[in-house]
Amino acid sequence: MEYDNEKVLKLIYPEGVPANLENDELLQYLSKLGSYKSDQLRKETQDLAISNYKTFILTSECSREIFREFRETEHKLDGLIEKLPKFFNVCEEFVKKSDDINTSRQLNIVTMKRHSDLIDILKLPQLMDTCIRVGKYEDALELASYSIATAIEDSWHTMLSQLLAQLRTDMQLPKCLQVIGYLRRMQAFSTSELKLKFLQARDSWFTGILASIPQNDPQQHLTKTIELTRIHLFNIITQYRAIFTEDDDLFTGNDSRDSSKIFHGWLHEKIEAFLLTLEDDLLRGVNSVDTLVLIFEAYWHQYLFVPLVNISRSSVGIVTRQYEQDIESYTLINKISTGLNRGKSTSLDTLSPPDSLLDFHPLATYCNGLLGAFNELRLCAPLGVADTVAKTIQSSMERVSKAIFIFYRQEQQAFSEAERDNFIRLCSCFAYDLIPYIQKCIHCLFPPHTVAQHLGINVQMLQKASLTYLVPSDILKPLHHLLPNRVDAIIMQSGMESVAVN
Repeated sequence: MEYDNEKVLKLIYPEGVPANLENDELLQYLSKLGSYKSDQLRKETQDLAISNYKTFILTSECSREIFREFRETEHKLDGLIEKLPKFFNVCEEFVKKSDDINTSRQLNIVTMKRHSDLIDILKLPQLMDTCIRVGKYEDALELASYSIATAIEDSWHTMLSQLLAQLRTDMQLPKCLQVIGYLRRMQAFSTSELKLKFLQARDSWFTGILASIPQNDPQQHLTKTIELTRIHLFNIITQYRAIFTEDDDLFTGNDSRDSSKIFHGWLHEKIEAFLLTLEDDLLRGVNSVDTLVLIFEAYWHQYLFVPLVNISRSSVGIVTRQYEQDIESYTLINKISTGLNRGKSTSLDTLSPPDSLLDFHPLATYCNGLLGAFNELRLCAPLGVADTVAKTIQSSMERVSKAIFIFYRQEQQAFSEAERDNFIRLCSCFAYDLIPYIQKCIHCLFPPHTVAQHLGINVQMLQKASLTYLVPSDILKPLHHLLPNRVDAIIMQSGMESVAVN
């Protein structure tokens, strides 16, 4: 019986009897049903249906309604599933917009904190414009580094125009360097463009100065043109060299770059313009050679003679100081004559140095230095500097003579007989070989008859006045008691040569 009950329960509840129904009444009810016959069960079922008719109808309606609602729910779920991807996209867009809004909010917060600083930055263009108007370009450039480029564009162009306008005025070198420094910091032009702008601006001012000279009197116009050209052209060249130091090779003839041709072409144009002015004024009335000479005479001495004299003095001074250093460390030990024919050149050239100098290298070096100075003058040796050059050589040789005497005074007590003889040969070489040779070189550069003719006197008067002539007595004054006479010197020289040959 129990087996049948369990079997019935499994049929009714395949998944197991609920816990709330596991009691004795359920078992009794099943036992009771099991005792009924089929007719009784049918009757019981009919009675149950009749007595619970409304319940069955309500259950059927509920089932139908539940089924309908389930279908509607299923339909809505399908729609929801279709709309979920769009919803996800909308959510992502919302998240992005939320992030952007949050970023903007953070920026607004920072902006509020930096409000005063932002106000100062926005005022920079106005402040820069004020600095440019009052000429404070250094402050304007510093402000430009903190400003927005588009906001200061107008002020930038204004500053550029003002700086270029200043180059078209009379400017000294420091101010010119300052203006070009500003232009370079602005980086508005390349190096070549800056050179061109500089020369254009300075040329505009220079041309205006020359154009303002009255042209009523040709002679006065030419004199004033020469004066202004001399002053201002020199200033412009000096300014250019100071500003564009990379073009220094241009002035020494060693530059081959195209950029340096800008200045070369401009300078060539200025020289041509000056020559045209000179020609025009000569044709208009300055037709006297004497007048023209008087005009140029004031500049000739200052701009030709003085530089030549300075170059000569500098070269001779260097040579003299070098000799004084050489003689201090010189020794006369083992100075044996090489046996060459002294006092005569081994070359057919009569201007070759005496061979006797080869025995005394300080004198040979000194002679070579003087020849180098003469070579610098040889290509341009105006007669006006002849006596000055001779006086410079005279002064140099007097210093050489004193240096020899100082050497003798310091070393004489330690001289051996051979060293004393060598010292006398040194003095003789200086007095009887080097001095006459240098005198010959001076007269080769400045022939006495030409100088005398230029001065309107004869050569005897020229020599008497010691013009272009060295004065050996003054040169050899410190050594006069140490020098043998000319005959003794020749005999001593011959004896030394004989010893060298043997």
